[in-house]
Amino acid sequence: MSRCVLDASALLAWLHNEAGAERGLEAAGQAVMSAVNLAEVASKLIDKGLEAEQARVVLSSLGLEVTAFDESLAYRSAALRPATRGAGLSLGDRACLATAQQRKLKAVTMDRSWKKVAAGVEVEVLR
Repeated sequence: MSRCVLDASALLAWLHNEAGAERGLEAAGQAVMSAVNLAEVASKLIDKGLEAEQARVVLSSLGLEVTAFDESLAYRSAALRPATRGAGLSLGDRACLATAQQRKLKAVTMDRSWKKVAAGVEVEVLR
């Protein structure tokens, strides 16, 4: 898989051995992930019983490039709200799409509802 921006859902699917998720791991070594999406994944790992430091070790071992959610990405994400509201996309979803826009990369997710959104980036749904 070529360089991409990985959504939390794709990484979580791999961590939970869901169908289609192996492609998320293929992307991990070349992937960029917003710090917002990393926080989502780490939170879910903690919900499953890992300590915060264990979650950090697991996620750090994947080789993801984590990008800060700065002012530019905040406004990009906010600008996506009208296009994504009807599909029910969250702030984390928009953070991923905004990062993909900024980096001019495709966004990779497990969430089919992203295909209904005109976000100005290529979206690949893994299942």
